[in-house]
Amino acid sequence: MKLVIASDHAGFALKEELRANLTAAGHEVVDLGACTYEPEDDYPDFAVKVGEAVKAGVAPRGIVICGSGVGVCIAANKIPGIRAGICHDTYSAHQGVEHDDMNVLVLGARIIGSALAFELAHTFIAAKFQAQEGRFERRFKKVLAIEAKYLWADGPKQAG
Repeated sequence: MKLVIASDHAGFALKEELRANLTAAGHEVVDLGACTYEPEDDYPDFAVKVGEAVKAGVAPRGIVICGSGVGVCIAANKIPGIRAGICHDTYSAHQGVEHDDMNVLVLGARIIGSALAFELAHTFIAAKFQAQEGRFERRFKKVLAIEAKYLWADGPKQAG
C-alpha cells in the first residue's frame, strides 16, 4: 500500500524506524517530514501535511506521529475528509478502519515503542472498511453529515 507519513520532533525517531520497517515490508512510503530532528517544530504542520496529502489522493492512508498522539490527532481531524484515530492497541488500529473508515493512524512516540508501532501500522494497513455491513455504512454517513453541518455548511465555525 502507498502511505504518507510525518512527525514532529517528538515522533521523529519513531517515524524514521517505522518508515524503514514499512518500506522493507514492501509498502511505498512518502515521507512528508520532518526530514531532520528540529526541536522547535510544531506538530500541527505535520498533521496538515498528512491530512492534505490523503485528502488530495497522494495516498489512501497516512500515519502521523507526535509525542502523545493527541495534538496531531486533533489537528488532522480539522481537515474535512480526514478520519484520524489515535491507536495504541491493535484492536483500535483495525476496528477504526473496519467500522469507521479511519484513514489516518495516529501514534504517540512517548507512549509506545517501535515494536508496537510496527504492529499497529501493519494492522491498520491490512484492515478494510466493512461497508457491506449496513450498520457501518449508516453510521459513516451520519459522521459525514455531522462534518458537513458543523464544519463546512457555512464555512468554518468559531469556537463559542
